[in-house]
Amino acid sequence: MVPETTPSDEPQPVEATRIDPKLLELLVCPLTKETLEYDAARQELISRRAKLAYPIRDGIPIMLPEEARPLGD
Repeated sequence: MVPETTPSDEPQPVEATRIDPKLLELLVCPLTKETLEYDAARQELISRRAKLAYPIRDGIPIMLPEEARPLGD
């Protein structure tokens, strides 16, 4: 017999286009220690000085330089 699930039992999906504004205020580039720009369309945090775009996966910023996408000039 399979137990019935209720809506609260199921994991809630993370809204991909939303990140906590307070978190954005605290995060800095791990290489330059400068503030980052949030690109909601691409779900990335941009470091202009380091020329890197850090991905946001499932609402979690991945702040590892080796995971970042190099920005074109």
